[in-house]
Amino acid sequence: MRLRAQRLLGAASVLALASVGLGLAGAHDSARAATTTAAAVTNQVNMPTGNIASNGVTWKPVVSQDFTKNAARGQFSKVYGTAWAGYSGFKDTSNRGVYAPDKVLSVSGGNLNYYLHSTNGVAQVAAPMPNGYSPQTYGRYAIRVRTDSLPGYKLAFLLWPTSNNWNDGEIDFPDGDMTSKMYPASAIIGTYDKNGKTVPTFDKPPQSAAPTMGTGWHDAVIEWTKGHVRWYWDGKLVGQTTNTAGVPTKPMRWTLQAETAVDGTKLSSSTTGKVQVAWVVQYKES
Repeated sequence: MRLRAQRLLGAASVLALASVGLGLAGAHDSARAATTTAAAVTNQVNMPTGNIASNGVTWKPVVSQDFTKNAARGQFSKVYGTAWAGYSGFKDTSNRGVYAPDKVLSVSGGNLNYYLHSTNGVAQVAAPMPNGYSPQTYGRYAIRVRTDSLPGYKLAFLLWPTSNNWNDGEIDFPDGDMTSKMYPASAIIGTYDKNGKTVPTFDKPPQSAAPTMGTGWHDAVIEWTKGHVRWYWDGKLVGQTTNTAGVPTKPMRWTLQAETAVDGTKLSSSTTGKVQVAWVVQYKES
């Protein structure tokens, strides 16, 4: 399901973006913000603000973005910062698409819009990063998202290790083809490429799928603490890790990939459509 190693083949050409100003808006001062419970800020239209208390942890927002500034395609990087735009100019996980944020990303109506399409038979995709290449160990990652139903395309919203070493783990949600259900997953650290395997072992949560994308707006949350990962969909817990020792412990970056499917699903060059993000909030433990 997840062939992440190929994702980073061209990453060296864009790592310099880490030093670029992120152009992020709306970070909140926790000293002035009331703490609310997680249940109070899930499945909502407006971006949550202030601290959140969940599972015994108080979470402080470090990145908040609700896309109040319009940006035409080709202008997204100028308005929101080059690091926010993410990967550019190399192939996606399946090798059928190319990351082309200037041809894909725009902002209008308070939403980040991905325009997924093909140019000269090559799918144009994008992987923006709300905090650029900045590392963080543990965190809460909340997003409001919708997609069209697009055969041959998939979401892969994930936390990827800043070491670019798959043995340091990976945490995904939502992840799945844009015509089917979304799946949460956490790669068990140290299990990549052992005994001839080509992908790590994943800690399968007890409940492994959320409802199908293409059915309107949904809120998705990753909650990553020491020894535990939990996933929430529209305010409901849909999965959690069971292997405490396997949970990632090293810094990761949040990457919002919309890319071509990796399961061999036929991709027509005439298929076009949108992924839309209304807001994102990244938290750290207060």
